[in-house]
Amino acid sequence: MADARIVLPIEGMSCAACARTVQEALSGTAGVRSASVNYATAKAAVDYDDARTGAVDLIHSVRQAGYGCGTATVVFPVAELHYASSAAPLETALSRVPGVIRVSANQATEMVTVDYVPGSTTADALEGAVRATGFRVAAPIAAEDPVERERLVRRRETRALTWKFTLAAVVAVLAMVGSMVLLPGHGAASFSRVDLIGRLLTPLGARLRDAVEVRGYVLVDEWIRLGLLAITIPVLLWSGRQFFLGAWSGFRHRTADMNTLIAVGTGAAFLYSLVATIAPGIFTRAGLHPDLYYEAVSTIIALILLGRLLEARAKGQTSEAIRRLAGLRAKTALVRRDGGEQEIAVEAVVPGDEVVVRAGERIPVDGVVLSGASAVDESMLTGEPLPVSRREGDEVMGGTVNTTGSMVVRATRVGKDTALGQIMRLVEDAQTAKAPVQRLADTVAGVFVPIVLAIAIAAFVAWFDFGPSPAIVFASVAFVTVLIIACPCALGLATPTAILVATGRAAEHGILVRGGDRLERLSRVRTILLDKTGTITEGKPSVTHIVTAKRMDGSAVLAADALRWAASVEQRSEHPFARAILEAAAEKGVTLLPVERFAAMEGRGVRGTVDRRIVEVISLRHARERSLEMGSLARDAERLQGQGRTPVIVVVNNTVHAVVAVADAIKPSAKPTIRRLRDLGFAVSMISGDSERGAQAVARDVGITDVIAEVLPSQKLEIVRARQREVGPVAMVGDGLNDAPALAQADVGIAIGTGTDIALEASDVTLIRGDLRAVVTAIELSRRTLRTIRLNLVWAFCYNVVGIPIAAGVLYPVTGLLLSPVIASAAMAWSSLSVVLNSLTLRRFTPSWG
Repeated sequence: MADARIVLPIEGMSCAACARTVQEALSGTAGVRSASVNYATAKAAVDYDDARTGAVDLIHSVRQAGYGCGTATVVFPVAELHYASSAAPLETALSRVPGVIRVSANQATEMVTVDYVPGSTTADALEGAVRATGFRVAAPIAAEDPVERERLVRRRETRALTWKFTLAAVVAVLAMVGSMVLLPGHGAASFSRVDLIGRLLTPLGARLRDAVEVRGYVLVDEWIRLGLLAITIPVLLWSGRQFFLGAWSGFRHRTADMNTLIAVGTGAAFLYSLVATIAPGIFTRAGLHPDLYYEAVSTIIALILLGRLLEARAKGQTSEAIRRLAGLRAKTALVRRDGGEQEIAVEAVVPGDEVVVRAGERIPVDGVVLSGASAVDESMLTGEPLPVSRREGDEVMGGTVNTTGSMVVRATRVGKDTALGQIMRLVEDAQTAKAPVQRLADTVAGVFVPIVLAIAIAAFVAWFDFGPSPAIVFASVAFVTVLIIACPCALGLATPTAILVATGRAAEHGILVRGGDRLERLSRVRTILLDKTGTITEGKPSVTHIVTAKRMDGSAVLAADALRWAASVEQRSEHPFARAILEAAAEKGVTLLPVERFAAMEGRGVRGTVDRRIVEVISLRHARERSLEMGSLARDAERLQGQGRTPVIVVVNNTVHAVVAVADAIKPSAKPTIRRLRDLGFAVSMISGDSERGAQAVARDVGITDVIAEVLPSQKLEIVRARQREVGPVAMVGDGLNDAPALAQADVGIAIGTGTDIALEASDVTLIRGDLRAVVTAIELSRRTLRTIRLNLVWAFCYNVVGIPIAAGVLYPVTGLLLSPVIASAAMAWSSLSVVLNSLTLRRFTPSWG
């Protein structure tokens, strides 16, 4: 038994009720542990036991529920397949690759066709399955890019909606003109239409009819009626086809959704008009004018299609961040193979390949610089505005840009394993996850359509039994209008569109959020625990002070000389303090001298001969044990030690020449971040495994008063639990390594990663850069997102709570007017579009840092 996860692209969903139906179908599939369907992204994230079910069964469940599942096909050649006794082993091996739906191998042509779920498998996985059966792929497999596929699907959807809307809109205008002419009728009472649009059009129609007849033309009502019927039928059968197919599918599967409401509403209006066209005598014998609602049918479909067209374009913008990330990927790579350089598809690069990256090119994979040096622009991934120097031994990330020199990089991570691939996967997962605030909307969406149908029927009965004459007309208009105005779409889009935009915007600021539930929890946090090392501080020692002694003649030893002696002897040491001293020497341009007779004195320091001098770099404790004369440097060493720094003593020929203070430097962003957090009302505490003295010194520098020092990693977990019991929700910020238990326990774990070392699994939120200000940015974005979601939900609920009673006619006793189905369709289209547009305002989010 093994856990597996797959993201399925769902086709045919039109509202939140559809998403709920698909989710229930997937959740009921044997072997599925959890399923989450996001209407805004049209994707289903499914966690399942791959020993009990697979992609084929999951897709079957989706189709059984009446919806489609997007698939892709790849065809590739397999060398010498025709020599095999059977292609069955190859087909079996490929079928076992996660995400593969169907495999067909043709031995005669040596071609293999694989149907798969886009984004769920890779070319490497397919090639690996082929190699495992003893065959070889004759040409690189070019699997379909899921991001590009989604873009093409969106474009096809937009194009289809545009043409369908155009037809419906043109017919709606023609039908409206025809209906205007017919409204007064011959010998019929004025204002025979009871709805608001009919009341407005009737006098205009009378004037139009008079103007035509004055010119000697004779208008034959029967021919106009038949003409309106003829032009409305294509709108119903083509432009509105998707609504009726969706409603029929829902009926077959005993579900109801947005399509049901639109199909029943427009279908009822069309049937009413059809009877009035073919058999008008039925109405005249009852003393009624045979009114037509063809313009209402066409206009309703046109407005709903316009709403969906604008909504599709707006929803496309919500995924802009993930498309921008996908655009960072290089298409090809120049690799050294077989004694030469060759350009290959980036998918064909494997770990260990040597990749040549020229100036101005995008780095195709994660790797380590083997030779060369350059400045690399990492702003697209980390937000770091200035290019970062990279030389031999440094790590580089795929998707970043080599701005100046040429480099040779050894590939360490390729494809989905790169930092960019992990970021994209995390953003996509976050956009398919649901926030707890969405549960109410999902619950309402599940019963919304049946309730609306019940209200529409009740309105029809009430108007028919108690309404004014002609009761059947009032009842029909109220019935259709209630069905058309109701909009579960706004409820379904309220939360996921906001989460979609927010997680994408967060990624643009170098913040990776694992889901909408994390954003919601983060917005409720009021206490923040900060680890010291690697979070408040840089996480590596650096030289902060060099204090030199005075010579016998009263002159001071030059700091550069002291640093040269110390660095020269330390160049043979592996101690972290040695690296700090060497880095300081390199930064100051100090030239190192050769060292002889080097010796490491365990726990005490190092010694060696430099320029015929015996140079030692030792601890303060060892200097005191040897009773070395330090003079005023003793006070300096104690002062630096009291500030949380570690003093090391530079001794030349048994004479103390300098005190070098080494410390884990505080990040420049730490102090302003903590000040901002306190301004926002957060209680900020620091946890450290360091001594009380050192921790307090750092806390004083950054403005933290609550310090818990000398804590083991396992004790951090208990501290988080204790704070949760005392004050409620807690956020823990750490480096994602030894803080993992505490990060997991906290209501929101925030891990700080740098470069390719991104702690994706250890946290709820990951900061790609080491800049602590991103914590504030994440909090501000989470609060803004929750405000947007609440506004969306309030609007969606209020629209339906107010709109449905008005459509049913509650204002008729006061105004004498009944809402038109045309106006209802415009309101319904605007309700869902307004939610998407409000969510898109999150794209303009800017942190308080400016």
